Amino acid sequence: MGTPLTPYNSNESKKQQIATMFNNVAGTYDFLNHFFSLGIDKLWRRKLISLLRKSNPKQILDVATGTADLAIAATAVNPEKIIGVDISEKMLEVGKQKIKKYPNIDLQLADGENLPFHDNTFDVVTIAFGIRNFENAIAGLGEMRRVLNVGGKIFVLEFSKPQNWFIKKLYYFYFCNVLPFVGKLVSKDDSAYSYLPESVRIFPDGKKFVELLQYAGFKKIECKQLTFGISTIYIAEK
Repeated sequence: MGTPLTPYNSNESKKQQIATMFNNVAGTYDFLNHFFSLGIDKLWRRKLISLLRKSNPKQILDVATGTADLAIAATAVNPEKIIGVDISEKMLEVGKQKIKKYPNIDLQLADGENLPFHDNTFDVVTIAFGIRNFENAIAGLGEMRRVLNVGGKIFVLEFSKPQNWFIKKLYYFYFCNVLPFVGKLVSKDDSAYSYLPESVRIFPDGKKFVELLQYAGFKKIECKQLTFGISTIYIAEK
């Protein structure tokens, strides 16, 4: 294992740097997220929720919840409780403004690799665009499995690499040129939107991520590619 990719050239751990990065971009994160994806990220979340609905979950944990977009989307399945956790205080501050009309959502500052919940607590665990930012993805997946009820499911929405050569060429041009330029201009963070495309490039997607899920102890794993393979939903069971 080499040195993990980090947003900043500092002596802090990856976890600390990720928290700093999201604290820095929290104010512009939602705008840039929807802008860069042309709003398609909302459709991806809706697709995840449509798949999650079949589980009829009462207790949902949303890890790396950020500004709570997926937690809010999950209210569509009428769970009793949704808890969202994140390591960025500033992202949670934005999220807390958005969830004021959703009394069944609670947002907490917590580390996804050391979740502050008992074993067998949740029916479903979700994580959208967060697992690639973990310092130790295996540890994070293990924690998510631990807090799931037996038979409970994890739903992971993450960027992946399209296989079609033309789509791949457009994708990487956009991700490696347009996104960093506009992201730096709007967010005022020189590194955050350069880190993003590189983190997607090195992320073990597809079969490699399935292997990580298996290593963490999950079974009955499914992969559902979205929008020419630009993102993928992974579903697995405890």
